[in-house]
Amino acid sequence: MPVHVDIAKVAKLARIALTDEQLAEYGAQLDSILGYAERVQALPTEGVPPTSHPMPMTNSFRPDELEPSLRRDEVIAQAPDAVDGYFRVPRILDEA
Repeated sequence: MPVHVDIAKVAKLARIALTDEQLAEYGAQLDSILGYAERVQALPTEGVPPTSHPMPMTNSFRPDELEPSLRRDEVIAQAPDAVDGYFRVPRILDEA
């Protein structure tokens, strides 16, 4: 089932200026991509359960372990403005 996409129209809608050579190049690339998609759709997949990944995966997160951090007083000392151990920032809302 061939699909025709008017690349010049899509480029115009996206406000992208393409030369005639680029239109031909992108047209050939899109035809190739759609051809592969058509081949994949033709594969016999009846009875194959849907998967999110082709290989079995386990949790790939690292363990949540405590690590040394900067000392609070060091961080506050580097702030441009601090009051009673807290960062002081300019008010951005007109609320009291």
